[in-house]
Amino acid sequence: MSYNYGGGYGGQGYAPPGGAPPSYGQPGGFAAAPPAGPPPGADPQLWNWFAAVDTDRSGQVSVYELEKALINGDWTPFDLDTVKMLMSIFDTDRSGTIGFNEFSGLWKYIKDWQNVFRHFDRDRSGTIDGSELQDALRQFGFNLNPQLMRLVEKKYDIKATGPTGRGPGSPGITFDRFVRCCVVIKQLSESFMRLDTDRDGWIQLNYDQFLQTVLSLP
Repeated sequence: MSYNYGGGYGGQGYAPPGGAPPSYGQPGGFAAAPPAGPPPGADPQLWNWFAAVDTDRSGQVSVYELEKALINGDWTPFDLDTVKMLMSIFDTDRSGTIGFNEFSGLWKYIKDWQNVFRHFDRDRSGTIDGSELQDALRQFGFNLNPQLMRLVEKKYDIKATGPTGRGPGSPGITFDRFVRCCVVIKQLSESFMRLDTDRDGWIQLNYDQFLQTVLSLP
């Protein structure tokens, strides 16, 4: 099978954060007191947030505890697939949970993505529309053709349903799905680049190689 990558690999401009609370991704209200105290040198506020998210007091945060703690700017909960993606990035010991240090890295990641989201949400609607998404991806160095852009927007706009492409409510891509969209496209592009050794925009791979590439993504 051959695949063509139509856009540039990574251009100059606004680079997406590597390695994402207030309005986007802020824990909801938890009343329970934090266990013990923060580790030496830890930010007390961040420790309190971690303790609030760790509802079973295990000292570790599970994907479902994290899901309950993260909200978008419109007060909708984070998409579970996005939460699982975030966990996969920061669960460095592959335990299925994250401790305080891993949580600290995840929290900074979310905050970095907040700034990116606000930068591209030009109309301050709280969501990213098609043109804003195209602008973001282009500045990240990913020049998708119009057909691919429509496919990406339809996949990540939770309200892009029906024959008109718009369901009821405010259209657009919420913060959580914007992060997942950008990270997935970045990961897919990097996987393609590793296979495109002669940098001609084409790769050839068999079925097993294709599945291995896709299944290796978080």
